[in-house]
Amino acid sequence: MCAYFTSLKGKPTGIEFIDSTCIKVCHNIRIPRHKTVSGITQRGKGTMGWLYGFKLHLIVNYQGEIVAAKVTTGNVHDTQPVEELAQGLTGKLYGDKGYLSKALEANLFDKGVALITTVRKNMKAKAISLWDRAMLWKRFIIETINDQLKNISYIEHSRHRSMNGFMLNLLAGLVAYCLKENKPRLNLTDVERNAMVVA
Repeated sequence: MCAYFTSLKGKPTGIEFIDSTCIKVCHNIRIPRHKTVSGITQRGKGTMGWLYGFKLHLIVNYQGEIVAAKVTTGNVHDTQPVEELAQGLTGKLYGDKGYLSKALEANLFDKGVALITTVRKNMKAKAISLWDRAMLWKRFIIETINDQLKNISYIEHSRHRSMNGFMLNLLAGLVAYCLKENKPRLNLTDVERNAMVVA
């Protein structure tokens, strides 16, 4: 299944988006008696509050294709797996405030990847081009993909009976998404795409 998913992944286009989504394995009130992934995962915190489970980190291109994916425990910070996920990428990578890190930005820049993020309210505004500002507004594409993975491919539920079953269900959901004909995508012309890559 892993090999099949690898064969279905999309190609880097120079315009990629990165995000993570939480995959809860049980409701918070059932954490003390949950046994399926006990000792494997950890409690973590996402934008929707505390969770017990995993995080799925994705990089997608502007055509809605998954370029890279990685699963971590729920307590892993979003910035940790970025360098591994970004191997082989060039161009620009757009992320949210969770990816703010000068060290990460510098490391990726050395590898030919420009990490573009929004800033927190208590930070000074960064000088970014109009193209990059427009693309940050287009980040809804990866959030839409995360939503489809959860609500159409059902990668998140609380009925897992083993760790192997959890991983198989997750991979099957990713494969099902890759096989979809109508993926969410940005309608960019070649002129716009080239301008954004060069800008």
